Amino acid sequence: MTDTIRVGIVGATVTPGGSGWGANAHVPALRALPGFELKAVCTAHEGTARASAEKFGAELAFHDMGEMVAHPEVDLVAVVVRVPWHRDLVMAAIGAGKPVCCEWPLGAHLAEATEMAGAAGAAGVRTLVGLQAQSDPAVMYARDIVASGEIGDLVSVNARVIVNAIPERGDGRIWQGIRKNGANPMTIPGGHTIDALCYMAGEFAEIAARVTTRITMWKHAVTGEDFPVDAPDTVSAAGVLVNGAEVSFQVASVPYNASGTCIELYGRKGTLVLRSDSVNIGPSRIHLAVGKAELAEVAPPDRYRLIPADMAAGPGRNVAQAYARFARALRSGASETPDFDDAVRRHALIDAMERSHEEGRRVALA
Repeated sequence: MTDTIRVGIVGATVTPGGSGWGANAHVPALRALPGFELKAVCTAHEGTARASAEKFGAELAFHDMGEMVAHPEVDLVAVVVRVPWHRDLVMAAIGAGKPVCCEWPLGAHLAEATEMAGAAGAAGVRTLVGLQAQSDPAVMYARDIVASGEIGDLVSVNARVIVNAIPERGDGRIWQGIRKNGANPMTIPGGHTIDALCYMAGEFAEIAARVTTRITMWKHAVTGEDFPVDAPDTVSAAGVLVNGAEVSFQVASVPYNASGTCIELYGRKGTLVLRSDSVNIGPSRIHLAVGKAELAEVAPPDRYRLIPADMAAGPGRNVAQAYARFARALRSGASETPDFDDAVRRHALIDAMERSHEEGRRVALA
């Protein structure tokens, strides 16, 4: 690999109708980071590929994924499209032997994620999954605070993520109302939040959950037609971590005035609280207290910031943090950022919550 990591991205497009995450998060991240170059853009059509490459300053434009992943000047492939399309595009990158970054959720379900992780492992391909909350400076610092023993052994953990429902959507997002597509409040804001929880506090040993859909009808923003929804938007779960801490976890998609994300870690010596509007986008804020002291905000030391200080706020910041950590891992051979195996672990936890609801029982996790 060259000193500059040349990235080919599929899913960054200037045409309307998409989620915009590729254009609004990955492109700014790659453009801001030294050591990276947005080399190529791939979209479904030749015209949009050329327009997108020109817009984002990429040298190469493709409308055939196979051609992009095979190009010798593409070092890293980024897959930033709708979740149901992840599998085929990721497998193309793996087949070309290229390191691959795929947005979260990795697959539409656990089986897809397991297949992709297995293929990457068999091919010896390095992977990055878009669980970028782990790269938020506050989350990294909070993890180290817990690991240091400053708040003592964890006794209880409480996490909630309350997001605004979006009951009127166009083609670019209305597909998320279909459960089998795998992109919904449970898997995206809920998935990012429970991943941050586990990153800071440890993995689950067992979990029991209710998983429901409370807002069952959306409206198509263009046609005005009603759109039936079966994707889960409400989760209430209780579990225990491997380290023995008891956990309560809530996800809710609400009509008005959502309160965002809050993760509370209570130890035998103190308390740590992490708050944000969106833990994957950030910025997150830490409040810490040891003993009987009152909670006070603490800022992550500068060593946790891996991006240029003048990078604009927005969804690109934590994505850039993740890319920077991944580059460091690629060059050192270390495992620093969440890979496809980590994504499978998170998919398995979500799957366990769904099975717990369906079967009416606690589910143990390996």
